[in-house]
Amino acid sequence: MTEGVPQTEPTPGGGRPRNADATRAAILRAARERFAADGYDRATIRAIAADARIDPSMVMRYYGSKEGLFAAAAEFDLRLPDLSGTPADRLGETLVSFFFTRWEEDTTLPALLRTASTNPSGAERVRDIFATQLGTAVARVVADPTEAPHRAGLVASQLLGVALTRYVLRLPPMVDLSPPALAAWLAPTIQRYLRDPTPR
Repeated sequence: MTEGVPQTEPTPGGGRPRNADATRAAILRAARERFAADGYDRATIRAIAADARIDPSMVMRYYGSKEGLFAAAAEFDLRLPDLSGTPADRLGETLVSFFFTRWEEDTTLPALLRTASTNPSGAERVRDIFATQLGTAVARVVADPTEAPHRAGLVASQLLGVALTRYVLRLPPMVDLSPPALAAWLAPTIQRYLRDPTPR
């Protein structure tokens, strides 16, 4: 490749070639639309490639697998509530109830968790989501903001553990429990992570 000349990629049907950045952007745009329309399980690399007007082999070249593409394309907003106005003794209950409502209605996070267990890009995406979104929410309600990262990490360990066992591994005892019952078990632990004094 000549230095300084953008790399181009062929398009199906002999259309005008696109450079690599434009190809990646087209793939990600098509993937987001396809995952949103069909869900993770039904979306296919072939359909995404057709939407992007690119050969399926190019999708695999850039992202390696469907899991890698999903991790790169996923735009996941936890849509966390503002906890700053929540009574201090109800923070755990409020946060847990919110998460169960979110998970029961949306299959995107479980799909991302499945990807994260086998794909480094997926794992990085989950870390980023929880560090930036949950970490910010926790920092607003803890007594000492310098402890927010550790407290948010402890909260995430519980929430992600429940999500993994209920929605990904589908362990029967976890699946059988209703969301209110799970919340009743989990909320006191989350409350402790958010508000109890740091163990010395």
